[in-house]
Amino acid sequence: MIVRMSPLTTKQPDITRGRILEAAFQEIHRHGFQAASLARILDDTGLTKGALYHHFPDKKTLGLAVIEEVIRPAFDAMLLQPVRCSSQPLQAMREVMRARRVNLSTEEVALGCPVNNLMQEMSPLDADFRAALNRLVEDWRSTLRHGLAVAREQGQLRSGVDLDAAALFLVSSVWGCVGLAKNLQSQAAFCTCLAQLEDYLYSITTEGAG
Repeated sequence: MIVRMSPLTTKQPDITRGRILEAAFQEIHRHGFQAASLARILDDTGLTKGALYHHFPDKKTLGLAVIEEVIRPAFDAMLLQPVRCSSQPLQAMREVMRARRVNLSTEEVALGCPVNNLMQEMSPLDADFRAALNRLVEDWRSTLRHGLAVAREQGQLRSGVDLDAAALFLVSSVWGCVGLAKNLQSQAAFCTCLAQLEDYLYSITTEGAG
């Protein structure tokens, strides 16, 4: 997942905060949170320590803000909104996976998913990071579950499908695909994994069951 900041307002404090958050996201994505350097972030932004600490009193506060203000909006726009806003959520899920296969960049393969990376690095170490990341997981899982429930009401999903289990399986499988692709440095591996998940989604439909 490559994150792009939303357009900022013209107010200087907002511009400064946005520049810091964008640079911090890039630094954390490349190096991980613990190895992320505030000095490199300042070099990237051309700002002073005073400007950084005016907005973020410490590195942890900055890291949590990156999750909430940079990663969350991009995560939501890429993975959740297409399903949440669709009248055909099951089809939307398959289209999201297809889009990820088509649009995956070499940088994403090299660096992995920022959410997955932070989960692996910080969840065992810090309860606040774990809680912030778990909220992302729960939002995704609940969006998928709701979409599957709608598909069932539309007569598109087999009656025996466990909605909670299916949603959890999809979330865990996508991140497994991302982690494997990063470890193998293989875009092909990622695409193969997601293609299998598309097949799984088809298999639990009433059409696929026939």
